[in-house]
Amino acid sequence: MNKKIIILGSGESGIGSALLAKQKGYDVFVSDGGIIKEHYKNELIKNEIEFEEGGHSELKILSANEVMKSPGISDKNELVKKIRNVGIAVISEFELAYRYKGSSKIIGITGTNGKSTTTSLIYHICKHAGLDCALVGNIGYSIARQIAEAPKEYYVAEISSFQLDDIQTFRPDVAVLLNITEDHLDRYDYKFENYIKAKFSITKYQTEDDFFIYNADDEVIQKYLQLLTIHSNPLPFSMRQEIKKGGHIKGDQMMTRIQEERVSMSIYDFALKGKHNQQNTMAACIAATTVGIRKEKIREAISDYAGLEHRMESVASVRGVEFINDSKATNINSTWYALESMTKPTILVLGGTDKGNDYSLIAELVKDKVKAIVCLGVDNEKIKTAFKKIAPKIVETDSAAKCVAACFKLATKGDAVLLSPACASFDLFKNYEDRGKQFKAAVLAL
Repeated sequence: MNKKIIILGSGESGIGSALLAKQKGYDVFVSDGGIIKEHYKNELIKNEIEFEEGGHSELKILSANEVMKSPGISDKNELVKKIRNVGIAVISEFELAYRYKGSSKIIGITGTNGKSTTTSLIYHICKHAGLDCALVGNIGYSIARQIAEAPKEYYVAEISSFQLDDIQTFRPDVAVLLNITEDHLDRYDYKFENYIKAKFSITKYQTEDDFFIYNADDEVIQKYLQLLTIHSNPLPFSMRQEIKKGGHIKGDQMMTRIQEERVSMSIYDFALKGKHNQQNTMAACIAATTVGIRKEKIREAISDYAGLEHRMESVASVRGVEFINDSKATNINSTWYALESMTKPTILVLGGTDKGNDYSLIAELVKDKVKAIVCLGVDNEKIKTAFKKIAPKIVETDSAAKCVAACFKLATKGDAVLLSPACASFDLFKNYEDRGKQFKAAVLAL
């Protein structure tokens, strides 16, 4: 074959794609404008894959048959524009992986919020039921690498809009769309509609043999369903209306049904708390049913799921004050969901690199539930302006240790401290994981 493929970007997605492409006989070249991490560089050398870092050899790149663009690289990138202008096909990692998945099934989960939680819960159910499965995608492990190194019968994949942008044939056997709210608009020409289309492209190539699980309570999803032709089998879930085929919650009972298999369960038995997690749990339950998992196994898995690190993670209770790490909440909607699930008086930690947040969205919840706001960031002016008339107290801090100390001072027995920043972490931390880990370390040091 000797088809020339260029891999742009050397993160997990890029390296995974390079390994799979090399295995399948492509002539592979990895190009990164920055520095390639040492362990990734060692993998490329070991697998005899040619690479460059700190710049791009344009002539070489523009002579390729195909380019796999890492999800972090925008279409506004000058090199990407040139690649498209000369007519070279640009594909995503999921497109490349899909070619070589064989008879394996893919459960793909997308949405603005709740992707990681729902993906992990579906994987937990599949694993508990004894399926040969892997957890892949935006959650941190490359699907291309998984297919190259340890193929499975099922891939449970968290898929971001960026990973859906350059698909040409990719279709998950089961697609889950949780919700759509404004996020990442800088990548979509500041047009919400472009972002919505990107999310819906998870259904683009689905057929009548596939399933589409979606949130019937989401107004954006409902509106766009009227404008699109979806070929797969619709399985809506709702907390507002009874659903014959799909799932709903009535009172304190969740009921899901696909064909003859019904699952019913009390929401009080869900391991994950909060209304948004009831939606995530319903979606996971329906997805598990589509791949033939029995209701007993689903019930057991839903009730003993431990949850994700940095997502509403209970860290510790110190002198009657509960500390919760929700560092993964990097947008205002995530913080809304976190606050909505709180039942104790709350000290709320906000701040970081603002992504154009409209803080009025959480104003009512702050009024009802928040005793004080502790800012954890370099520039907190926007937060202070938004909440100065609402929050009884606002304190500024610039490190995890100072933040935790300030929260502990403000809290009394029976209160909760919630780190749910609504912002990216890059002003003070490497990433949201680093922010969460430093927060947890500071709590455990009290």
